[in-house]
Amino acid sequence: LSPHPGDSYGVLPRPCRALVLLNPQSGAGRALEDFEVVVQPMLADADIATTVFITERPHHAHEKVRDEDLSQWDTLVVMAGDGLLYEVVNGLMERPDWEDTMKKPLCILPGGSGNALAASINHYAGNDHVAKKKLLMNCTFILCKGLHTQMDLVSLSTASGKRLFSFLGFGWGFISDVDIDSEKYRRLGNARFTLGTLQCLAKLRVYQGRLSYLPAVPEQGIPPASRDPHTPVTNGQAGCILAPAGTEAAGALPADSLLVPLCQPVPAHWTVVPEEEFVSVYAIYQSHLGTNLLMAPAAQLHDGCIHLFYLKAGISRMALLKIFLAMARGTHLDLNCPHLHYVPVQAFRLEPRAAAGIMTVDGEALACEPVQG
Repeated sequence: LSPHPGDSYGVLPRPCRALVLLNPQSGAGRALEDFEVVVQPMLADADIATTVFITERPHHAHEKVRDEDLSQWDTLVVMAGDGLLYEVVNGLMERPDWEDTMKKPLCILPGGSGNALAASINHYAGNDHVAKKKLLMNCTFILCKGLHTQMDLVSLSTASGKRLFSFLGFGWGFISDVDIDSEKYRRLGNARFTLGTLQCLAKLRVYQGRLSYLPAVPEQGIPPASRDPHTPVTNGQAGCILAPAGTEAAGALPADSLLVPLCQPVPAHWTVVPEEEFVSVYAIYQSHLGTNLLMAPAAQLHDGCIHLFYLKAGISRMALLKIFLAMARGTHLDLNCPHLHYVPVQAFRLEPRAAAGIMTVDGEALACEPVQG
């Protein structure tokens, strides 16, 4: 990573011991071969010794990091798509010592088809936009340099009582449909998303629900005093919001101090979107949604901000296609499309009117239900 003013950095020790969690099925199925040919020689030169753990089934990595003594490794490296890192993050957050364990540096090496976080980190490091082997080499080089910094996590709660931790984004509607519908083409690598986009454009759907949010900056006409009196206290690590001192048991997960229970209306100082028909809602916290999709050009690794995008119903297929083509360069907001809205927020709530459509968190499918984060 190239240092940003005000950021604090740590450096991996030398020699360094890394646990590599690798999914041989991710992306086009070349992760293990790419690791042996591209990554391992670079790590050996940098005095980083690896223990490779190959996942054999879903949730395998989740269980490994939840239950294992991790003190023997200096860093955890995920060589797969974003889905495996999602498993690892949530496995770590289930540990009784999650607060300490979450301080252990995590590294993502692109081995999937989307590779959104890897593309984001490559972007933050000031590197040119690259894909495939070049992106893998850039990310491995960042690991070899050993500089690490904090990253925001978003806490999501669902109506059925799930608590999830997300590092990339939450979606509903068109973008999530593309993500999940294109799974069957994963052997195509990143091209699966192009094919999925064209298929979902052909059968464009509208989703009904209510979207509310707490703006990151006061909106016009809302006096600052009416904003949340409980200003979040961040602990400087994973962007976790802490409750007032003395209210949590040791090992308890951080309290969602900006949220009220889903069964209650959102607080009065939140904004409720007047429209209730959407083509897509996407809350992203990193710059890239995929290797070729620069969705939130303003995002940083830990800006304490959720970048909320929503597409209102009534957009034409041609206008939607133009947005996705412009997103390759991060110029989609310059189109000034009246159906596309972007707002930086601290928290959001989405309440679908019916259990229609797919929800995704970090690219993984969720049941469609009210959710807030």
